[in-house]
Amino acid sequence: MILTKRTLEKLRELINEETEYRSGPKLVDFFNELGFNDSYGQGFPSRWVFTDERLARLNGTPELDKCIRNVLAPVNFVGNFQKLDDHIAGFNQYLTFDKWKIVRDQSDIKFQKLNKVVIDEPIKGQASEDDFLNREFANVDLTKLGLEGAVQDVLQHRIKEIEKCFSSKAPLAVILLAGSTLEGIFLGLAISHPRKFNSSNASPKDGSGKVKQFHEWTLSGFIDVAKELGLIQYDTQKCSHSLRDFRNYIHPFEQMSSGFSPREHTAKICLQVLKAAIYEISENIQKIST
Repeated sequence: MILTKRTLEKLRELINEETEYRSGPKLVDFFNELGFNDSYGQGFPSRWVFTDERLARLNGTPELDKCIRNVLAPVNFVGNFQKLDDHIAGFNQYLTFDKWKIVRDQSDIKFQKLNKVVIDEPIKGQASEDDFLNREFANVDLTKLGLEGAVQDVLQHRIKEIEKCFSSKAPLAVILLAGSTLEGIFLGLAISHPRKFNSSNASPKDGSGKVKQFHEWTLSGFIDVAKELGLIQYDTQKCSHSLRDFRNYIHPFEQMSSGFSPREHTAKICLQVLKAAIYEISENIQKIST
């Protein structure tokens, strides 16, 4: 299987962040299972650069197939197969341009060769990006979330800062602040409702299956748990993952390697994600308060 650059970039995102957060040492272990003999130490490049280089070397070899099967292994999604199927559906949107498709047959990940590019129609009832951006929120109020007072004050100050940055046409600042603020909100909720967050099927686990400490959770984990608990809707979950991806560009070299250039439209999406999450959580907070 030979994949185009954009599809490989999506695969890199699945490996590095989306299926789980893999640190430098974990990435070394992941790729060493595919025939490499790397070690982690001083001078290790950014995770994105390292993964891009390894995928470029695997491209067109049988080990690339194994790489995809490893990152999408159903055994890693026990209790949350919907998340796996969402990853597969998202990756297939890129694979189709290489005339490939992934099909999950129970516990088997299979590859299907396509004769032509097949673009699936949007799922009925699923909101488009324009629909999401056009949503209006009558009342976006942090006080309804029941966060600890000092945390609430800091987050409220950040929201005001984000709005100033947006008005001043500083999109990168909006993106980075919106991502950190959303993560702060979810962490505050988890601390206030630990039993609900820890008992979620989507809660991040370590290698032994034990739920990780909240400070070890990534924004991705918080987003998926919030959706499972009914705090946010499906479209907000999906757009929140986009915000999480954009926020990774806080690292200049990762922004440089990907060629990402923040735009006002991107900033608008991120600000809307934050507003949608706050509004929906405030409307659904009673689901975890009982």
